[in-house]
Amino acid sequence: MKKFLIPAICFISLYTSLSSAQSITMEVTSSAYNSVVSQTTSTNPALTAWGDTLKPGVKSIAVSRDLIKLGLTHNTKVNIKGLDGTYLVKDKMNKRWTKKIDIYMGLDIKAAKAWGKQNVTISWDNKEKEKEKK
Repeated sequence: MKKFLIPAICFISLYTSLSSAQSITMEVTSSAYNSVVSQTTSTNPALTAWGDTLKPGVKSIAVSRDLIKLGLTHNTKVNIKGLDGTYLVKDKMNKRWTKKIDIYMGLDIKAAKAWGKQNVTISWDNKEKEKEKK
């Protein structure tokens, strides 16, 4: 009988951790950006504020700093309603922006201009809330 007690406790603990993950969904303003000198403050336009090097084709976003406080930290996986795939938080925006994301579009300036400014719904699992519960 004791043989089954420990695996059962481990299973219950694992199930509670997995089911307690908090998913956050919110509407934000979005724009698009490219890794070109005219759109950055750096001589290396592919270098992000977190030190990553962006490459065209990689699905990544920059986030306003208020969203970082809500759990959109470096390398957080984000879903953007209406867009395929999962995006990674790889960059942070200037402090003047709030409730905003910038979608990385590589070197395709025409695509970024065509995107313009749109309200989008994003969702992600809040890692910070999960840490607090453990």
